[in-house]
Amino acid sequence: MKLPDNLRDQLKIPLGLLILEKDAKKENIQKHLTNDPYVITVGDRTTEKMIELDLIPSLQIIDGQEKRSKRDIPNNSNTSTFLTCENPAAEITNQSIDTIKKAFTLQPPVRIIVDGEEDLLVIPVCIHAPENSIVMYGQPHQGLVLVRITPEIRNKTQKLLDSME
Repeated sequence: MKLPDNLRDQLKIPLGLLILEKDAKKENIQKHLTNDPYVITVGDRTTEKMIELDLIPSLQIIDGQEKRSKRDIPNNSNTSTFLTCENPAAEITNQSIDTIKKAFTLQPPVRIIVDGEEDLLVIPVCIHAPENSIVMYGQPHQGLVLVRITPEIRNKTQKLLDSME
């Protein structure tokens, strides 16, 4: 499924709470987490930041890029299972959706390494993630977005997915 031009502006609006980059510290993030949270990070920098803060994500989705430039992948010493999928830029493939669904059945922490681009995978993650889990992703030049998975978020992201071509 490809991202139509008419959805691009809508996707620039954070799906959840935006924590400004200067405020994205462990204590500010932990305020929004339950005692035993299922945390999903989408993006290399977001994943790396959570690992640095010792908040090991249950599911990590990375592509070895940051702002469309190659980078080293985040340290993975805490990850037990690795999956891969192909997902071209501005698309969401069925393979990536299936890989995300599979990841939720495995013992965390799980890392999905995307050949292509992981940005839009926030959408199927929000559709398939466990209720009350927290999805984190970077908002370019602004900060960190935290999304608690609720039926409302599932419906909103399903509508976005359904709008893709």
